[in-house]
Amino acid sequence: MNRCVLKLKGIKKSYNRGLPSEVKVLRDVGLTLTSGEMVALVAPSGAGKSTLLHIAGLLDKPDAGAIEIGGEVLSDQNDRKRTAVRRNDVGFVYQFHHLLPEFNAIENIILPQLANGVAKSVAEEKAAELLSRVGVSNRSLHRPAALSGGEQQRVAFCRALANNPLILLADEPTGNLDPSMSDQIFDTLVELVRGTGLAALIATHNMALASRMDRKVRLEDGELVNG
Repeated sequence: MNRCVLKLKGIKKSYNRGLPSEVKVLRDVGLTLTSGEMVALVAPSGAGKSTLLHIAGLLDKPDAGAIEIGGEVLSDQNDRKRTAVRRNDVGFVYQFHHLLPEFNAIENIILPQLANGVAKSVAEEKAAELLSRVGVSNRSLHRPAALSGGEQQRVAFCRALANNPLILLADEPTGNLDPSMSDQIFDTLVELVRGTGLAALIATHNMALASRMDRKVRLEDGELVNG
């Protein structure tokens, strides 16, 4: 039976709180994500998708509400605890790859593991395995500038999964690619998610891709609705 790995309850977030220009971005948002599940998060630009992802991934704090990851309530934990959970249990992928330009592909996947205390030999083996799974083993020694857009994003996927997270949060992960490459990269993402059993919350404008996930949720006026 799939277990709940992410639960958001009563999440509220405003900017410029208490000022005449206050903007209420999230209003009482609730969401449950189970292992092995792919959920599409759809909404127009500026509706709060990135804010919701950042809160779910402990990069930002809500004004109110609770965040549970792996059954542990983390909303009121200190920064050290939140950082540890984010490093261990959450993987992030963005529209732009954000790979470190001075390191090659395999090094970009090894480094997060070393930061997490993994032995170098184990980290190298894991990085090589991930690169093989996404079909870019032959590009492992190339730096990001020498990789195509699709190759860069594949490496970014590998980096996000390097520490075996419970949850993958992706913000328009194919938005920087042409339609053909977007489909290929999404196929790779699906294979990785299905193969590892982690949960994935993927923000996208691409309704064709959204329709291929297990379900869709939409942000409307700061509230999350199904469909």
